[in-house]
Amino acid sequence: MQFIKPDINVDFLSKKWIAIGLSTILNILAIVSLIVHGGPKMGIDFEGGTLVVVKFTQPMTADAIRKSLDPVGLGTSTIQQYGLAEERTFSIRGREADVSASDLSLKIKAAIEKGTGKTVEVVGKDSVGPQVGQDLWDKAVASMFYAMIFMLIYISGRFELQWVPSLVMSSIILGAVYLLSLFGVPMYALMAVALVIALVCFYLFKLRAAMGAIIALMHDVLLTVGFLSVLGKEFNLQIVAALLTIIGYSVNDTIIVFDRVRENLKKYSRSPLEVVINRSVNETLSRTILTSGVTLLTVFATFFLGGEVLHDFAFCLIIGFVAGTYSSIYIACPFLLFWRGGKRTAEAAA
Repeated sequence: MQFIKPDINVDFLSKKWIAIGLSTILNILAIVSLIVHGGPKMGIDFEGGTLVVVKFTQPMTADAIRKSLDPVGLGTSTIQQYGLAEERTFSIRGREADVSASDLSLKIKAAIEKGTGKTVEVVGKDSVGPQVGQDLWDKAVASMFYAMIFMLIYISGRFELQWVPSLVMSSIILGAVYLLSLFGVPMYALMAVALVIALVCFYLFKLRAAMGAIIALMHDVLLTVGFLSVLGKEFNLQIVAALLTIIGYSVNDTIIVFDRVRENLKKYSRSPLEVVINRSVNETLSRTILTSGVTLLTVFATFFLGGEVLHDFAFCLIIGFVAGTYSSIYIACPFLLFWRGGKRTAEAAA
């Protein structure tokens, strides 16, 4: 299905510096937000503790709930409104990880009903120990890290027929990360080391497509995490699942464009490289809009109709899918052009 004229010729790359400048500003703001907030706002999955979600049939405020919990020593819990005001739903998160979620929920229910005189229903509860939370966090970060590494191997081998260099690069990265992890180096530092090694290997092995794809991928993930940080959204296992989905979606969208670039490098070998890349983006524009549009319709439906449990998950996907579509055109393609070494024609760049 193609609803865009096949001869369309929008000059996307003429706006590359504006797009890169805007993306740079947004990513800097995301980093600043993460620094100011001391990193992502950890949910109970990673921080440990007990979460109880309660719902009222009458109007209620967080302050009234906190006052009712003071007599039982739970007034210091984090209490937040859940969803719309008319839903009258609140989340109560405490650090009583050694207390079962069932026991705590009964204690909270009794205290609130006694303190406010209003009926309350417990609609959700969860409990995670601090050690389990830390283990889950380490595994979550590692899963995203290794997902990116395997994406690099595939893109380098698929589009540049550089299977051996990409495998060598990945082995070097994984080996360095493993050795440093034996000395207790934090995961953030390991990822920074892996990024530096990857950049050096990209340059030495001339893995141009992988470089453009990984920069676009990092852009999407950082932008999504930055939005979550600015809006005070909790970082939990659902968000990790959403980020892994975004990584797959973003790479898939980039692959569609890069695949057409690879075909057109042979077809229009004497044309300027920028013209070839721009033509490839235009030729895949209909498919990109269809794929992104249908996917976003589904995610928007989940966002508005899926309930509070799926709200943050769907929000994360919306930001990530929009960023992924944008970065495939305005981040991955310009960096592919830059890393081709400024060649004037596709024939010289191939």
